[in-house]
Amino acid sequence: MAIPGVTVIGDRLNPDGFPKTRALMEAGDFAGLQELAVRQVQSGARYLDLTVGPRGYNDAAFLTEVIRAVQAAVDVPLCFDYPSAAVQEVCLRAYNAARARGRRPLLNSLSETRMEMLDLLKIQPFQLVLMTTERVEDGAVKPNKHAGEVLDLVKGVTAGLRRAHSFDLSDVFVDVTIQSLVSDTEGQIRMTLEAIRAIRQDPDLEGVHLLGGLTNIGNLLPPLKIDGVPLRLLFENAFLTVAVPLGFDTIMGTPWNDFRFLPDDHVVLQVFRDFVELTGIDALRRLRQVWAAGRPGIR
Repeated sequence: MAIPGVTVIGDRLNPDGFPKTRALMEAGDFAGLQELAVRQVQSGARYLDLTVGPRGYNDAAFLTEVIRAVQAAVDVPLCFDYPSAAVQEVCLRAYNAARARGRRPLLNSLSETRMEMLDLLKIQPFQLVLMTTERVEDGAVKPNKHAGEVLDLVKGVTAGLRRAHSFDLSDVFVDVTIQSLVSDTEGQIRMTLEAIRAIRQDPDLEGVHLLGGLTNIGNLLPPLKIDGVPLRLLFENAFLTVAVPLGFDTIMGTPWNDFRFLPDDHVVLQVFRDFVELTGIDALRRLRQVWAAGRPGIR
């Protein structure tokens, strides 16, 4: 079930995260990649994230061929997922906006340490994804550990984008960083939610999109189900239940997943809300209670 007002960027054209996709790319099965692209669009994806993995760094011809094959099958914009300006240049030269009904590609990922990506605007206009994991302070790269640091970063970078490149804020997707629950012992998810609230409440940032890789949240969770629904999907939906009302509006995820809000009394939502308020071993202990209790319906 689609959530009104939330855009899905399909994440399945990624050999690093999905073994079936990796097999298609290793075999050069372009027809199979086209089928995967079509399925994502038919499932509601409005963009498709695309990477050929490490091969993209040394095989421009293959990367170009994949982009052209995907664009021959679907007409949604593509999101190019490389931190390298050189690889992004290959992507932009291969991308045909006419095949996406004139819509611009989305470049992932700009950061304060990779501002040279903006030089690629000379090739063709694009939208961009701004990473918020780190900032440059006094010439040094430092991790962002508080929502205020994320807010300051976003305000500073977007002000520069508007001033120097006339960017419209609706063309900026802020990646608020969604971390795996199992590895979050320092309140990263809480910081993400606080950053979403702070960005959305700032009048200077009206129009920006707030994006996150939703698949990350369930990494390393046990392959269990509650009442037939995978635990991973339930925690993805718990995050959406809390984050969307705060202003989160763009999912990087699997389009055919049944994204929906959970009812207030759902056990996974209750655990998620508790987890967000905890840190360290207390947070992990509360998380494990979902499957350790052995409640009916868990298998």
